[in-house]
Amino acid sequence: MRHGFVKTAAVTPDLKVADCIFNAAQICLKMKEAASNGARIIVFPELAVTGYTCSDLFLQERLLDSAKHELHQILFASREVDALVFVGIPWEKDGKLYNTAAAISRGKLLGLVPKRFLPNYAEFYEARHFEAGNRKAEWVKFEGNPVPFGTNLLFTCQEMEGLIVAAEICEDLWAPEPPSISHALAGATVMVNLSASNENTGKSTYREALVAGQSARLICGYVYASAGDGESTTDVVFGGHNLIAENGVVLNESPRFTNEITYSEIDVRRLCTERRRMTTYHCAFREDYEKIPFHLKISETELTRFVAAQPFVPQSREDRDRRCEEILMIQALGLKKRLQHTGVRSLVVGLSGGLDSTLALIVMAKAADLAGLPRSGILAVTMPCFGTTDRTYQNACKLAEKMGAVLKEVNIKEAVGVHFRDIGHDPHNHDVTYENSQARERTQVLMDMANQTGGLVIGTGDLSELALGWATYNGDHMSMYAVNASIPKTLVRHLVRYYADTCGDQTLAKVLLDVLDTPVSPELLPPEDGVISQKTEDLVGPYELHDFFLYHMMRCAEEPSKVYRLAVKAFEGSYDRRTILKWLKVFYRRFFSQQFKRSCLPDGPKVGSVAVSPRGDLRMPSDACVQVWMVELEQLEREI
Repeated sequence: MRHGFVKTAAVTPDLKVADCIFNAAQICLKMKEAASNGARIIVFPELAVTGYTCSDLFLQERLLDSAKHELHQILFASREVDALVFVGIPWEKDGKLYNTAAAISRGKLLGLVPKRFLPNYAEFYEARHFEAGNRKAEWVKFEGNPVPFGTNLLFTCQEMEGLIVAAEICEDLWAPEPPSISHALAGATVMVNLSASNENTGKSTYREALVAGQSARLICGYVYASAGDGESTTDVVFGGHNLIAENGVVLNESPRFTNEITYSEIDVRRLCTERRRMTTYHCAFREDYEKIPFHLKISETELTRFVAAQPFVPQSREDRDRRCEEILMIQALGLKKRLQHTGVRSLVVGLSGGLDSTLALIVMAKAADLAGLPRSGILAVTMPCFGTTDRTYQNACKLAEKMGAVLKEVNIKEAVGVHFRDIGHDPHNHDVTYENSQARERTQVLMDMANQTGGLVIGTGDLSELALGWATYNGDHMSMYAVNASIPKTLVRHLVRYYADTCGDQTLAKVLLDVLDTPVSPELLPPEDGVISQKTEDLVGPYELHDFFLYHMMRCAEEPSKVYRLAVKAFEGSYDRRTILKWLKVFYRRFFSQQFKRSCLPDGPKVGSVAVSPRGDLRMPSDACVQVWMVELEQLEREI
């Protein structure tokens, strides 16, 4: 439960129709199994005690009496179970029968949530047996104790702030106004759904989209447990399709046509953070809701959920390609608009033969095409100096030619040497002045050539460099439009590879692949034996780690210890704990100390959920102190 994680389980037990004794025994068995595996919220299917397909047997007193008797057995078995458990059971109240979810904790029946929307179409005939549930809680008796009965029940964990659970049943989710909407607005962060959703062609895809979509819309966790093998197959078949989703992402789902337990951890703290961030999301206390407390022991939650090592990059090739095409179009359309608004017909870029300037050139070519301008209006300037290698120089020349840009070479060695003389700098002293003088000279050249051609200087720096402040202030930090400003380095690589795969030109593709294979470097220090000597990731750390840190710190607002914990899981086998912590400390120090560079960024299009523009996502003072964040990291360092 540390860091806000709670493990949940959606359970499809073995079942016999109308055999409450057998069903209750299976429920008790699976409840204990799920709890022993760390689950703290356990959800069984709709009417699991009796079976969903009892049909007119629901009119039999014997079945209803047996269900209540077996509920007692389930309660007895739950006394030592450290979990909140939901079990489907029919319940008679005031002469009517209701399809309910019984909420159970430590031997107590905490509440009964009736189904609100009863399907009575196609193969469903629930209105023949059941009554629609009431919203506001009423009180019923079970074994002499009062129990709240109504849809508007919130089960609140006393040991974990923010863990508030609410229930709905099957069709409730499929209705136009699901109860989970009002549950979420009343404060519920985790929804459970006790379901008996039968299978037919294509339904599973829709079901998955429905559960994922509701968790996204409500910014909640959603645990969906469905009936499976054992229900009557007189007319339909049930597949036991269990789903656990969080804020639009399906964390885990069961294979269909199996009876099993599906587990995953829901990040309650992240859900609360996301709701707090969204100014249009308003949770408020409602008098028509009843809050029922429950207790869980504080324990470490082992993470079994997938943690993406590259959160900015889709996992599947199909999704990745679709994302790359979309991003290139966003970048190009942003630049096209700036072209049309300013009326310029020239675009100027410093082409180094590295990844970022290569991506910028691709975007410029695409923008020129969209604006109906010739690519000859693109001026690609290569500016060799002390650190330039033949490999990057040749790649820059080939790229300009193949992309249809005009290439101009301006060797800046002499100009930088004069500058060293003017400021009294020893050229043998390869310090930050030595490096930044080259970067600023290149920017001056680009700006002046843009003036000569009546054009715009297009910035090449990416999001990862901006986050770390790995840019020379008023050097490569500055431009007239920064097309890569919200593209993280891990994604830059995929964009260039996607273009290489789809450009239809084998020669161009070969050059692009060689650019991808070139070490990331600003090439500001002299090469060694003609090979790049200055490798960025040796100095500031691996970009895949920094992009991971950036996503979880900015997009998810997670504390350093949680970012570290997730990174350890995501990069298991790639980096050890000390290495991850080392670069995490570097990330926080640089992110805070370099804000002044981000406070005056040029315009550039936002393409993803994380950006650092001072006019957009990041309103951060340049003098903010990092100490509060570093204290937590120093504590981690002592622990490992």
